[in-house]
Amino acid sequence: MKVIDLINNSKSTAFSFEILPPLKGNSIQKVYNVIDKLIEFDPKYINITSHHSEYIYKTLPDGSIQKVNIRKRPGSVAIASAIQNKYNITAVPHIICKGFTKDETEYALIDLNFLGVYDLLLLRGDVKTIEAGQNTDLYHEHATDLQEQVNNFNKGIALDGSRFEANETPYSYGMACYPEKHEEAPNMESDIFYLKEKVKNGADYLVTQMFFDNEKYYSFVDRCRAEGITVPIIPGIKPIVFKNQLTVLPKIFRSDIPEPFATELRKCKTDEEAKAVGVEWCIQQCKDLIAHGVPSLHFYTMMASDSVYKVAKEVY
Repeated sequence: MKVIDLINNSKSTAFSFEILPPLKGNSIQKVYNVIDKLIEFDPKYINITSHHSEYIYKTLPDGSIQKVNIRKRPGSVAIASAIQNKYNITAVPHIICKGFTKDETEYALIDLNFLGVYDLLLLRGDVKTIEAGQNTDLYHEHATDLQEQVNNFNKGIALDGSRFEANETPYSYGMACYPEKHEEAPNMESDIFYLKEKVKNGADYLVTQMFFDNEKYYSFVDRCRAEGITVPIIPGIKPIVFKNQLTVLPKIFRSDIPEPFATELRKCKTDEEAKAVGVEWCIQQCKDLIAHGVPSLHFYTMMASDSVYKVAKEVY
């Protein structure tokens, strides 16, 4: 069953979460440990992030500069298949523009079809990790360009324009949205314009960037509805677990932290205290969202799976 059907058919607010592939040298058991911890809350689907390789530039003895890949992770294709086969839960790999060529994307779509994984989340990817001047002949520039490739694949049109027998089960997908505006958008009007394009061209649902102020989410949803965007808009939730996230998260994700929450975090002397405050805020945030009838809550578990468990225990 497609993610959109799992959301729409849920009798109560659906639960889902996102996991990060482990670093090289770690087994898939790291992934299974997170799933085993959260499976009691009946996740409707599980997302698997795709991350670019991470590089440093090392100065050699002769003064030249060498680019060194320091962090590699297994691909989301393999992990999605493993999860779906082990747990019989819909797995949703992230397919991203940046860091993956158009050709690599086509191979991923071929592999996922072979493995029986038909749900995707289409994203641009973290622009901060992309080198300037990336070749747009090889890489998609925007998520809507990636969307066009997936739509063509569903029609049986390959990247080179040739025809093939289309998948018996076409890909279904969600895409991202930003209640507090994408950092590169000149204004919210522009952001909404492209969001409408995503939905018009086939996005079944939207998942928000993490936020901590529910009023910003509600205002965003109201504006989307007024603009004719009717698909589910899934709130993306992450409990704060470190003291420094009070300043780090707004800088990286442009997410506002409400002053009452910020005040409590400033009182914290340790990360453990900050984690407890983060859990309590997240519990109240989720209860309020559920009371407002959101169709689903989607949790970002990176370095926060214990906190997500505590939150889910209180709200599900």
